[in-house]
Amino acid sequence: MALRQTHIDRIRDGSFDTLIIGGGINGAVTAASLAGRGASVALVDRGDFGHFTSQASSNLVWGGFKYLENYELWLVFKLCQSRNRLMRAYRANIKEIGFYAALQDKPYKPWFAALGAFGYWAIGQFGTKPPRYLSTEKIEKEEPAITTDDVAGGIEYRDGILIDNDARFVFSFVRSAIEAGAAAANYIELVSAERDGDRWIAQLRDVDTGEEFQTSARTIVNAAGPFVDENNNSWGLETEHRIVYSKGIHLVVPRLTTNRHDKVLAFYDDDERLFYVIPMGARSVIGTTDTRVDTPYTEVTDEDIDFLLAQINARMDLDAPLTRADIIADRCGVRPLVVKTEGGDQHDVDWTKLSRKHAVETDHRQRVVTIFGGKLTDCLNVGEEVAAEIESLGVPLEKDLHNWYGEPAKATKKEFFRQARLMKLDRVRSKPELEPLSDRLWRRYGRRAFAMLDAIREEPAMAEDIMGSADYIRIELHEAARSEMVTKLEDFMRRRSKIELVVRDEDINTSAGLREVAEILFGDADADRRLAEYFGGDDRVPAAVKAGPRPTEATKSAGDTLVSPR
Repeated sequence: MALRQTHIDRIRDGSFDTLIIGGGINGAVTAASLAGRGASVALVDRGDFGHFTSQASSNLVWGGFKYLENYELWLVFKLCQSRNRLMRAYRANIKEIGFYAALQDKPYKPWFAALGAFGYWAIGQFGTKPPRYLSTEKIEKEEPAITTDDVAGGIEYRDGILIDNDARFVFSFVRSAIEAGAAAANYIELVSAERDGDRWIAQLRDVDTGEEFQTSARTIVNAAGPFVDENNNSWGLETEHRIVYSKGIHLVVPRLTTNRHDKVLAFYDDDERLFYVIPMGARSVIGTTDTRVDTPYTEVTDEDIDFLLAQINARMDLDAPLTRADIIADRCGVRPLVVKTEGGDQHDVDWTKLSRKHAVETDHRQRVVTIFGGKLTDCLNVGEEVAAEIESLGVPLEKDLHNWYGEPAKATKKEFFRQARLMKLDRVRSKPELEPLSDRLWRRYGRRAFAMLDAIREEPAMAEDIMGSADYIRIELHEAARSEMVTKLEDFMRRRSKIELVVRDEDINTSAGLREVAEILFGDADADRRLAEYFGGDDRVPAAVKAGPRPTEATKSAGDTLVSPR
């Protein structure tokens, strides 16, 4: 909480080049791009960073193979270009993965889909391994979990996948922006913004405490995702684009695939739309759906669940059909899709032809840049395009050295793994099915992981799992408390980690370690309040959690050795 308060103090009565409204992927990457090029930046979000659309993605970094259906070749090229750059820049966080599609004779014959896959590979400048055509016999041999009764053949093409969750990837750009000098704070709501001479005066409110304060900026970036139109309307801006909404859901279930190598299984549903079975460690993620809605506020319905369960049960040869009892968690969100304002109301849109393209629009008189639509894969393009628009509004930027994104240099990584090897870090855990601890710490924390090694050397208990099935060690909690602006327990459980996505509710509710998690994150004085907030009332906090152990003096002392962030 100290980090957040420090940044609120910087934003209060501050004077910035740019105020960014919205801390999803668009806002986070814009903050990193502008701050990395020398602009003074303030980033705020009325919820947590990455808490709305950006936490409901498929965790995929992909070029949009399905957009070839509508001949959106330029969009596919741009997405593949960004995908390739992300995969090169985040080698520990994004891995190449096969998309394994079992096909009937409709909507496309397998041989025709294979031609499309090779075309996709070429448009992507051969940035992945080449695609493959799959016979029915090969599918049966390589992935026997797929039902092949009506399958005529298939294809395998390649894209990328985030190893951790999408919201954590969003926060990595927030961290990059902070390290470059930006001020950023979650749970800060924009109450109003008005032009005063050549500046914007913004009235902000701390959602957590109710405090209101002001800040000023020469320019505003409206990166509010599904809410950009709402902001623009309040400022009296007329735009060429607007947003419409498509709801998508995912279901998280126990691992369905039997192959040793992770693959994304792709199927056409009964409406001839693609859906996927996506690996997430010991879990599989089924989705996504595509439902037209009139509001950005959505939830998973019984109809959504029944549809996905029916689709997957018809296409996979499982030991027993999936039921609601198998669902560990669900994800639900809206895609903010871009259409022309002149297109009438939302119901005039040809829904089936909308893609996840983005549009950046600038009002030079009001000095507002609006980001419409977009997706995680396209984030680097968005960051660069918005920086160019801000520069056109008179904010001088330094030359783009492309150092505002990506992981640390190879030499830094090599030194970390040398130190981890010398201290035999990967021998401290007795769970052979888990990835090596050194790999995980490097992927999640980069340079910050060096201080975590020091803390583990001082106190070996810092390498112990706190919640058992959650697979999060004690030092990671101390690091989250110090540098990841965790304000509510949900921020950690759902976004900085993916615990809520892979651990059943009943296991969370009976985890004695959750009490220690809360105390590390929020301190003794605030732990009870945050637990009550998380469970919906003090009387609803499970007894096992209330009675859980507290941090020891030894682990507190070791946690204090971490280097304080900006």
